[in-house]
Amino acid sequence: MNPDFSTLRAAMIDSQLRTIGVNVPAVLAAVAATPRERYMPHGRAALAYVDAAVPIAPGRQMLPPMILALLLNHLLVAPGERVLVIGAGTGYGAAVAAALGATITAVESDAGLATAARAAGVAVVEGTLVDGWAAAAPYDVILIDGGATLLPPALLAQLRDGGRLGVVLIGADGVGRATVGRVVGGYFGGTAMFDTDAPVLPGFAAPKSFVF
Repeated sequence: MNPDFSTLRAAMIDSQLRTIGVNVPAVLAAVAATPRERYMPHGRAALAYVDAAVPIAPGRQMLPPMILALLLNHLLVAPGERVLVIGAGTGYGAAVAAALGATITAVESDAGLATAARAAGVAVVEGTLVDGWAAAAPYDVILIDGGATLLPPALLAQLRDGGRLGVVLIGADGVGRATVGRVVGGYFGGTAMFDTDAPVLPGFAAPKSFVF
């Protein structure tokens, strides 16, 4: 018997999203309109609405639905804005952002994930994640759909001054925190909202310090 994904999606919105303060009507509507099961790896559709990250490739995970929704809730993406999604994976985050009425540029470095995203109907460009996609810059919003211990200046430069950025920022303590803020003068200042796990995306790990 196939799961009733519509019912599961509605339950996820009520029990996961609303309970952590996801309350922007447009975000809730975008999540409701985007069937997460369509973006799951083969054989894992039943995990679409669990409160957990889902592995999608070696070293890569799809963020838990509540973390993605929390980032979008505070990014306040408006219709017509230009959004750069870094680490698009199978395309779910880009699809939800598109449902908010934004113009999306989604970048993925893994050819298999990019193929899966296209199969789900998401236009993806392939490239090195930390390089972003300068051809369509400047952007109003950058969504880094995964973890990062550093934010490359070259990527921040693709955001308009005062533009918003959302990411799971991994601190020196190793704890990931869903963080949203603005980039002004090339510098990011953000507010951490929720602790969560997220693998660091390729290229977004800080160099290891040499230890004597």
